[in-house]
Amino acid sequence: MKYKINEIFYSLQGEGYYVGTPVIFIRFCGCNLKCSFCDTKFDEGKEYIVPDILDELKKYPCKRVVLTGGEPSLQVDHYLVNMLHDFGYIVHIESNGTNLVNVNIDWLTISPKEHWKEKNGNELKVVYIGQDLEQYFDSRFNHYYLQPCFIADNPEQTEINIQKTIEKIKEDNRWTLSIQTHKLLNIR
Repeated sequence: MKYKINEIFYSLQGEGYYVGTPVIFIRFCGCNLKCSFCDTKFDEGKEYIVPDILDELKKYPCKRVVLTGGEPSLQVDHYLVNMLHDFGYIVHIESNGTNLVNVNIDWLTISPKEHWKEKNGNELKVVYIGQDLEQYFDSRFNHYYLQPCFIADNPEQTEINIQKTIEKIKEDNRWTLSIQTHKLLNIR
């Protein structure tokens, strides 16, 4: 089996429950959506087989792997996840929720987009753009995060979005704030 991957890199988790935790990111190519606020160029990459992926992972002093994208659920399968587990890795997936994640992972983050289906997981991370938030409580997650929409070329709008998100969380304390700290720290 071959997997088209944009990049594999070692950094700190920038958002959500594991913010600040060292992780190895495997960024898969391809997505089934074209979100206007997406900050990822995920179309370009190269094909890997599992031994190549494991060779890349061995370069880093970390056993926590985040499968992200693009949309990883378009490619991730039982074989890949089982091999990662066999080599002692803790496996996270960050998904848009439009496909059900039917693999044995250790942590599931859903950042729901239109027509999301995956309504169970560890954390729900909603990019707040003023939408009605009640729709997200028809789900079962351990943690509910609201995250301001960062706009790379418009810092004033980003600041407005941060303030709106903070005010919304103060109104509805079912949410916890998630900030994209990797952007603030200028790390990947």
